[in-house]
Amino acid sequence: MFADTGYRRLWSARTVSQWGDTFNFVALALLIYDLTGSGLGVSAVVVAEVLPVLLLAPFAGPLVDRWPRVRVMIGSDLFRLVLAVVLAVWHDAPVGVYAIAFGMSVGAVFFNPAASSILPALVKKDALVAANSGIWTAAVLSQIALAPLAGLLVVSLGYGPAFALNAVSYAISAMLLRGLQVPGNPEKVQRRHLLAEAREGVTVLVHGRLLRALAIGQFLAALSAGATSALLVVLATEHLGVSGGGYGLLIGAIGVGAALGPLVLLRLIRNPARPLFVFGPYALRGVVDLAIASVASVPIAAGALALYGIGTSTGAVTFNSILQGETPEHVRGRVFALMDALWQGGRLLSLAIGGILADVYGIEAVYYLGGALLLAAAAAGLASTKGDPAY
Repeated sequence: MFADTGYRRLWSARTVSQWGDTFNFVALALLIYDLTGSGLGVSAVVVAEVLPVLLLAPFAGPLVDRWPRVRVMIGSDLFRLVLAVVLAVWHDAPVGVYAIAFGMSVGAVFFNPAASSILPALVKKDALVAANSGIWTAAVLSQIALAPLAGLLVVSLGYGPAFALNAVSYAISAMLLRGLQVPGNPEKVQRRHLLAEAREGVTVLVHGRLLRALAIGQFLAALSAGATSALLVVLATEHLGVSGGGYGLLIGAIGVGAALGPLVLLRLIRNPARPLFVFGPYALRGVVDLAIASVASVPIAAGALALYGIGTSTGAVTFNSILQGETPEHVRGRVFALMDALWQGGRLLSLAIGGILADVYGIEAVYYLGGALLLAAAAAGLASTKGDPAY
């Protein structure tokens, strides 16, 4: 896989960018908490990052399909580079920080569909799982290795250096992408009104049996994971009776599982690019949510969350690979942008509902509902493809 120059450049660019994202994520969370002193202030950063996806996805998808995708990625990197430099120099006002977080997300709205759409042009269809596994594993290992270092950097030197490192990562990513050559001649998109082009993406998503099942699963999973991931610290404190190191253990267990997931796919499964390995992991994660809400044991919770991490990574890698392989090239940008919008919209709704549910009925109710939603996603997906020999 890494012998292919195009894939190697894409992998390197995305990995370096992920390094910067890790420093930015940790520093941004700590900074906004310092500036506002409230959890609500930190949650507002999530809202600032989600809103651009919901507002711009109908326009970003068609534009990604119209324009050369490598140039879209480079432009997104350069746009975010400027914002990261501003944040490194000036980060004293919450309003300015929220605005920059919003702008960073605007860049990602264009970058992510372009990057996902370009991969099938660089590798063969039967290599998509391996290619996505390489990108996913590098991202997870970057988070595991660099998140503690990012926290130490902020404590030792302040916020500026962390944001500056993020800016450097965008510069390196853009330079790597400049030399990326995409083989083939992409089909030209017939230019119409942007909303008309966006509707074409919706039509492809709704009318394709497998694509429709993936979209339903994506939304239901977002409704579950938005709240359960954000409120894991509450589960650790109120249900498991731990904090600090205990919460870190639970996060570490998810990370270890997420890193192992692609290895499980590639080494133990002969043909992983099947819907079973998208919808099956939903069921696994649903059972984990129900288990950790029912059993107040830290070792059991840690072991279960390692399985949750495996389910998350195997499902995500297979999801992307199938979506790339099944979506016509000329609408990939729109389909991936729509999937991002479904994910972020479900995540935002989940955060709102989950917070209320936790306050009124307790944190266990959040995880019971999350588990039920994931099991529903698995059931709906498997039922939609049952009996079809192509799947």
